[in-house]
Amino acid sequence: MTTADWAEVDRYLVETLVGHGDSATLDANAAAGLPAIDVSPPQGKFLYLIATSARARRVLEIGTLGGYSTTWLARAVGKSGQVVTLEFEPKHAEVARENLDRAGVGERVEIRVGAALDSLPVLAEEGPEPFDLVFIDADKVNNSNYVRWALRLTRPGSVIIVDNVVRNGGIADADSRDAAVRASREVIELIGAEPRLDGTVLQTVGSKGWDGFIYAVVVGDDD
Repeated sequence: MTTADWAEVDRYLVETLVGHGDSATLDANAAAGLPAIDVSPPQGKFLYLIATSARARRVLEIGTLGGYSTTWLARAVGKSGQVVTLEFEPKHAEVARENLDRAGVGERVEIRVGAALDSLPVLAEEGPEPFDLVFIDADKVNNSNYVRWALRLTRPGSVIIVDNVVRNGGIADADSRDAAVRASREVIELIGAEPRLDGTVLQTVGSKGWDGFIYAVVVGDDD
């Protein structure tokens, strides 16, 4: 099997299960020159289903890009829910705002522009209600820092997802000099050692190639 084969399967899944409802966002991102690093449509639908299954009403996203995954999450939380999404690049945030408004979910989404490690302490100081789900898809070298902040902003039962951790199988190489691979190993080992988290990693293939994500649940003291 090749990446082309995996992409062909993705196309079939989009036609039969996922639909093309967010293609305008991907088109707008491409037209604006944003990097083509959005989650794939099947992965976006999977995020939507995770949030729906968890009955999430408050979602924190770290890494907005053009708002493709944000749109899926905003649809999942419903009209009474909220997504707070953090984006470093002002241009990306501007494109995302246009995409979210066009998709009809803009009122559910707050975009905070700036480095996430600057925005997260500010958010914590505001004393928000705990987030039901945190989706981390930003600069990979800070994934462990993002998970630590996610723990501060969630509650037992909340879900934390970290994208792009398998790195084409690179995480199996303990001697890798790739910063993203080393960061993936670090965050996986952090979750494995953290008593407040229980998690796993699922490998994925598709139009984005070979990768995978962490799925972790915040557990209570008695769990």
